[in-house]
Amino acid sequence: MSEPRTSVRVRVPATSANLGPAFDCAGLALTCHDVLEFTVAASGLEVAMTGEGAGTLPADESHLVVRAFRAACDELGWAPPGLRLVAANAIPQGRGMGSSAAAVVAGVFAAWALCPDVEAVDAGAVLRLTTELEGHPDNVAACLLGGATLSFTTDEGARADRLEVDPDIQPVVLVPSGTLSTHVARGLLPDAVPHADAAFNAGRAALLVHALTREPAMLLEATEDRLHQRQRAAAMPGSLALIDRLRAAGHAAVVSGAGPSVLVLARRHPEDPVGEPVGARVREVTQLAPEGWRVLPLDVDLSGARVLSDRGKVSSG
Repeated sequence: MSEPRTSVRVRVPATSANLGPAFDCAGLALTCHDVLEFTVAASGLEVAMTGEGAGTLPADESHLVVRAFRAACDELGWAPPGLRLVAANAIPQGRGMGSSAAAVVAGVFAAWALCPDVEAVDAGAVLRLTTELEGHPDNVAACLLGGATLSFTTDEGARADRLEVDPDIQPVVLVPSGTLSTHVARGLLPDAVPHADAAFNAGRAALLVHALTREPAMLLEATEDRLHQRQRAAAMPGSLALIDRLRAAGHAAVVSGAGPSVLVLARRHPEDPVGEPVGARVREVTQLAPEGWRVLPLDVDLSGARVLSDRGKVSSG
């Protein structure tokens, strides 16, 4: 047995859920990260934050990361005497980029990594607990596993599988200044949907898997939706108007999660220099963004939640 850790740094990615038609079951990890350091202290709780949410998020036991950490400790039967949390947040809050899922995954993942009674993080157990805390598995699965994920629930809890995204795809997120509560967005959805719309989305969700993994040229058709985006238009009319404008120009644009951010699954232009983050198609997307919206050209995060070494490198955790 190695000496138990007393401190751990965890990196968790932003995520986008639904990806158009795959409501509550598809997620995509993005290269925008929160980095959090957890230290077992002699007593009490100390929370320090920089970046997104600093000055507005609570710094006590009600902090979502802390609540998730405590829930995982209860699950593990472990009670650390005290905790110091230092968070450097880059994921926008309340904008459909999985900030709450990242917080939940970070807290649970860190508890597993620090608990002296376990040898390694149990990804399956972490997924089940984070899904219970978050309410649905799409964002937490992508945050935990990286890449694109398909998630579902069984009698034993949440499960997920990872897809390898075609390297021709480059995610671009357009982030407005305003926020939208996931609870409010979900409250706008109807209790029942027409059978034809359900069948339409089932077909598009299946096509989405093919487009993400093998045929990016089909992404525009594969990201069509009839179940949730238009139904929530009243809460984010600017987002839906932007999606219409982007799709009319040939870009596979969808509401990112519950919104109001917009995700574009752009394709890399064959003439773009290798490694260039702002290629021709990203510039086209940027030109269509309204004033005041941030444009984030990102990549698919392939690592998911990870422990970082002292030098900031990903370790096996």
